[in-house]
Amino acid sequence: MTVSTRPGFRCSWRAIEWWGAALSLFLQTGAIFPLLMSEADGALSDVAKSRLRLLTLPVYAYTIVMLVRHRHQFAIALRRNLHLLLLLAMPLVSILWSVAPSTSLRRAIGLIFTVLLAYVLAIRFSPRQLLLLVMLTSSVCVVASLLAIGVSPRLARMPTDGTLRGIFLHKNSLGWYASVTVVTASIVLLDGEADYPRTTVALLLAGLAGLAGSTSMTAILATTTAFFAIWVYSMLPRLGGLTRVAFVLLVLEFGTVLLVALSAYLVPFLEAIGKDATLTGRVPLWALVDEQISQNLMTGFGYQAFWTEANSRAWTIWSNIGWMAPHSHNGFREILLSFGLGGLAIFALVMLRAFRAGAALHCGSPSEGWLWTNVVMVMVLVMNLTESMLLVQNDSMFTVFMAAIIMCSLHAPAYRSNQAGLAGPQHPAQRVRSEAPGQFIA
Repeated sequence: MTVSTRPGFRCSWRAIEWWGAALSLFLQTGAIFPLLMSEADGALSDVAKSRLRLLTLPVYAYTIVMLVRHRHQFAIALRRNLHLLLLLAMPLVSILWSVAPSTSLRRAIGLIFTVLLAYVLAIRFSPRQLLLLVMLTSSVCVVASLLAIGVSPRLARMPTDGTLRGIFLHKNSLGWYASVTVVTASIVLLDGEADYPRTTVALLLAGLAGLAGSTSMTAILATTTAFFAIWVYSMLPRLGGLTRVAFVLLVLEFGTVLLVALSAYLVPFLEAIGKDATLTGRVPLWALVDEQISQNLMTGFGYQAFWTEANSRAWTIWSNIGWMAPHSHNGFREILLSFGLGGLAIFALVMLRAFRAGAALHCGSPSEGWLWTNVVMVMVLVMNLTESMLLVQNDSMFTVFMAAIIMCSLHAPAYRSNQAGLAGPQHPAQRVRSEAPGQFIA
């Protein structure tokens, strides 16, 4: 079906879906516009923040149009993951006990629209198509950041230490999208079906340059973990029975031991090599945040309401650390601050189901692109060890993260039907190839 706006001009709905999704993800990256509207010290005034909110309107409009047009597939996707709906209800319910109800309500609405965009990506794109879409969007940000060095060196570098920030407000943002570019380009090359392998290699090199220029340790850690996850998930389809179970348990044990070792020895190690043992102020911040979490452990303080100027507890932390932290720099702590243990338990349940479905889809059809959906979930969770990207509104990293979760739950019944010997495609993702995007087993 095509859309015609004037004689001689025609545009297919599929093209609108692709370009609309790419533009929406780009606007959610926080590239270019916040940098141009920032002040000399990199801060954003209230007027600038209000103008930046207008950039969400075309994203919301695209989301509504796509969901109305594909409401049947949207309804299927909603039914396939009721635990996710329960998690999304938490921000609205938390308004009842929020220390800043109006802030929680406004941000909860933004979160809902962000997740709705993730539903659009999940029902209208296959795993491989989502991989290409994310790679192109992130690589545009990275390449533009590298070009910005020649156009405006002063603007492209952090005013504090001169590290590369490109077209973003902060170097960490460049590091995140450089990390995504490196990982997605690598997976496309490993996939062996890249239409333009030289272009993909060039994007991979650009991502590495952006990663090195940003010097973001969070991005470097996420990239390293992603390549380890690629190896792990690549091994799973080759193993079977008890061997696969033993391999998974071994990986989980290794990850647990590594986390325990990091928590115990990271600070002494950084001190020994002369690095910042506070992780740029995060360690003392986490100690104060944990104290506040323990005082309201069951319910939290309401969705994204803790770090508001009306909250005296936030001022206590700010006065102790000497700077106004916008969040706790840890996505899991942010969930506890917003919803308490109940919210974290629901989030853990959603993730366990997503990893189970994603691994099953990848093992059942390793050639159909499910490797990417599993790896991106691991990447974002690792990034949230030192950053706050979980359950945030108007953020492309979280949007893609949610799209991967929704996509796994959406296609999992096809895999189970195939395993049970029922009528259906040989592999779950073959339905994506043989039919128009969004057509699933009801």
